[in-house]
Amino acid sequence: MRSPHRAVCAFFIAALFLMLGGVEPSQAQERDVPENGVQMQLSFAPVVKNTAPAVVNIYTKKVVERRFQLFDDPFLQQFFGANGFPAQKRVENSLGSGVIVDGRKGLIVTNNHVVDGAQDIKIVLSDRRELSAKIVHQDKKVDLAVLRLETPPTSLPSVPLSDGSSLQVGDLVLAIGNPFGIGQTVTHGIVSALARTGIGINDSGFFIQTDAAINPGNSGGALVNLRGELVGIPTAIYSKSGGSNGIGFATPAALVSRAVQAAETGKAPQRPWLGAVLRDINQDDANAFGIAIPRGVLVEQLVEQSPLALAGVTTGSLITALNNETLTDAGSLRFRLTLLPLGESVTLEWLLPDGKERRETIRLISAPDTPPQQRTQLRGNHPLQGALVANLNPALREELAIPALQLSTGVIVLELGNGNAARLGVQPGDKIVAINGVPVDSVGTLEKLLRKESARWQITLQRGSQTLNLVVR
Repeated sequence: MRSPHRAVCAFFIAALFLMLGGVEPSQAQERDVPENGVQMQLSFAPVVKNTAPAVVNIYTKKVVERRFQLFDDPFLQQFFGANGFPAQKRVENSLGSGVIVDGRKGLIVTNNHVVDGAQDIKIVLSDRRELSAKIVHQDKKVDLAVLRLETPPTSLPSVPLSDGSSLQVGDLVLAIGNPFGIGQTVTHGIVSALARTGIGINDSGFFIQTDAAINPGNSGGALVNLRGELVGIPTAIYSKSGGSNGIGFATPAALVSRAVQAAETGKAPQRPWLGAVLRDINQDDANAFGIAIPRGVLVEQLVEQSPLALAGVTTGSLITALNNETLTDAGSLRFRLTLLPLGESVTLEWLLPDGKERRETIRLISAPDTPPQQRTQLRGNHPLQGALVANLNPALREELAIPALQLSTGVIVLELGNGNAARLGVQPGDKIVAINGVPVDSVGTLEKLLRKESARWQITLQRGSQTLNLVVR
């Protein structure tokens, strides 16, 4: 550890050198980005100077309805009526951060949860100018949204995107945002982990973990490296108090790049499809395959004609590597696939249930959108009135990212209006299994069953691993 006395001496020697060397003040203020341990005693100011102007504050307003759930009970509605207690409306304000990634086009990236449902979005630039923006792309699976300024001024600053290939655990990073609404703030730390999964923030769950202080209001801001490149978008923290405990999570720049591309092309990003239910393995699984360390991804179910099935992977196989990179768990496989373009060929290695090793090349394709989803808003005098439903197919299953429904078929509830289905307690994600004991295999079958008059309705739903029977008279 360096002696404090030597540090003080070094400081005064440096100051004396500047005074005797006749260096002008403007020259003395010029600084370089730290490149080694000695230069780390200098400053992060050059990085902040180049990146902070492109980090903006985002203020949103949205109207939310609050219903009295007590009066959604069918028994009470017999006395007070279904519409006797209308929902109360109120305006909800929220604050977050964003990053300008294309100053010429006025494109700003932020977290989806910052702007989701907003009717009014105001952007405040670092020089305090206020501008309006609209959402041009949303991806709830990775919690990203892209905004476009309605009247972008000229010469807007922007932050270049890193490809993330060189980012390593231990690298220094800066987090820039507006924590607690107190104003733009810069904190620093290191990359604590890469491709962190299984933390329950969103469906994809691939994050950079950092100990740079991230607090409420930082969401959607910038996590930059010392080259001034955007390596991630701060998304969430692990905290019991609501403040930073040194465990923050950022969405990697590779996913940000895909969101920006989708905003520019107008096409939602498509992710490679394997057509399988995958899970992590434990020590018992590892012992069964004769390996010492529990690593790899176990294939629990397979869709016929899926890329894995066509390559020779079977149920019970253990996928061990992708493009010669060892897979630690299912999250690491999904993360690496998410970053690869469709049409690319990758090398997959796996162990068959009998222990034999296999290695094949597979071509990455998108999930087939067949049979047709047939999205339908249910109308009429029946318990499911108001629900938006669709046929499950591989493309929709990928979009919903619900593991329990990964390989199933049937009809699923996508959205609820203010109709009977919402009052009955039906939820988005519920699978409609049967109506009055008759199995439901398609939207067409469901509509046919609901057109029949009935004095007593029995609705059978699948909610995750639970089966629910709702009876309406």
